[in-house]
Amino acid sequence: MLYLVATPIGNLSDITLRALETLRDVDYVASEDTRKTGLLLKHFEINKPQIAFHEHNEAQAGQKIVTLLEEGKSVAVVTNAGTPGISDPGFTLVRRAVDAGVAVTMIPGPTAFVMAVVLSGLASHAFTFRGFPPRKSGKRRRFLAVDQESPHTLVFYESPYRLRTFLEDALEVYGDREAALANELTKLFESVQRGRLSELLAGLEEEPRGEYVVVIAGAEQ
Repeated sequence: MLYLVATPIGNLSDITLRALETLRDVDYVASEDTRKTGLLLKHFEINKPQIAFHEHNEAQAGQKIVTLLEEGKSVAVVTNAGTPGISDPGFTLVRRAVDAGVAVTMIPGPTAFVMAVVLSGLASHAFTFRGFPPRKSGKRRRFLAVDQESPHTLVFYESPYRLRTFLEDALEVYGDREAALANELTKLFESVQRGRLSELLAGLEEEPRGEYVVVIAGAEQ
């Protein structure tokens, strides 16, 4: 059985009982970063062999994992934080396992963009998750323009190093819409800033820190 196991996005107390039970029971843990996962496993006194599984070895490691699954072994896939397959490795392995006739299930848990949408105060009945945008401004603006007329709330992940330029491009493409910046979710210094894109830009720290979730109102909101 292949298990996709969601892990905390910051606060270790958010891990579920099913996640702990699964990590204790499987034969192997496939980890995006074996060092970070090692700290998680150690914290909960779990000792399991790890397989490195990340974007740079996804094809090779994925085949190794499927081979183990076909041999009757059980494997849990975890990322550095959150849900496997959401802006992290996972979906190609699921396809490989399904094609090989291997059973796949998921242990649900924390996902940063869901929490950010709910806390944003913007419409949450319909939203579009777009993940990380391109790094270069020209490609990023074209990426944003795809949803320019969408009535759905838009959700993005962004690095602190590109947050300012992302907001500038979003303001240019979408106009001065209502938006929210969610940062350090579930952690000690969790924050959610709400306002128009121009206001969020004006209030942005000189050197933002931590990963951000940016939530922007849809065209009809």
